[in-house]
Amino acid sequence: MSYSEKNLRRMMQFGEAFPDEQIVVSLIRQLTWTHFLALIPLKKPLQRDFYSEMCRLEKWDVRTLRKKIGSMLYERTAISKKPDELIRYELDQLRHEDQLSPDMVFRDPYLLDFLGLSDRYIEKDLEDAILREIETFLLELGVGFTFVARQKRVMVDNDDYYLDLLFFHRGLRRLVAIELKMRAFRPADKGQMELYLRWLEKYEMKEGEELPIGLILCAGKKQETVELMALEQSGIRVAEYLTELPSREALEARLHQAIAAAHHRREAQKQFAK
Repeated sequence: MSYSEKNLRRMMQFGEAFPDEQIVVSLIRQLTWTHFLALIPLKKPLQRDFYSEMCRLEKWDVRTLRKKIGSMLYERTAISKKPDELIRYELDQLRHEDQLSPDMVFRDPYLLDFLGLSDRYIEKDLEDAILREIETFLLELGVGFTFVARQKRVMVDNDDYYLDLLFFHRGLRRLVAIELKMRAFRPADKGQMELYLRWLEKYEMKEGEELPIGLILCAGKKQETVELMALEQSGIRVAEYLTELPSREALEARLHQAIAAAHHRREAQKQFAK
């Protein structure tokens, strides 16, 4: 590398963005200088730490890193909506123990524009398109997911139910049940997913695995309804999917609004608790 004015400026920016020598030593085992050049422009330290640690753990190439940043992966994960001290704690767990939390794995919304669906489609079309593009779908889900089954038969009291998609996540060490909904989330969806999760816990869970977790992918959701259902206590996540990619500005505004709303709810809860 030459010591041109441009490169010297970049070196100074690098020192400002990554002041902790121990963290840098850990990262340079996996990340190249070009990776760091993609990370330096990120303004928020926690955002930059998230991308650098996920890049290290999942061994993203530079193109993948830039794509993840461009799709606002950090803002789409649940971790971005937590208080800074909790984000920092979970990132430390990832940095020192390679320990992923569900909040780092699950996103909202999921970008499924690659499925090429028309304006009118039914639930089976969505499921068929996901399986046809399973490799790309796995990339959107994130590293660590392994496909297990489609329309998994769940038999309870001689009644048959069918779980849309079943995956296993190596990092989380647990089964992940996915239900697809062409409509907005409804409270009854929680009961259906709880049945699947308890059945998987009883009949499919192996020794050493964590409890199964559920993801309800739906066309929409009402925030207060989701909050009142206390879904995470049951190991259930609800996320929207987008079959058409919005503009960068629209996606950014939507995600920043969601993060601000989460912060506002935390502050309201603190005031209520006083």
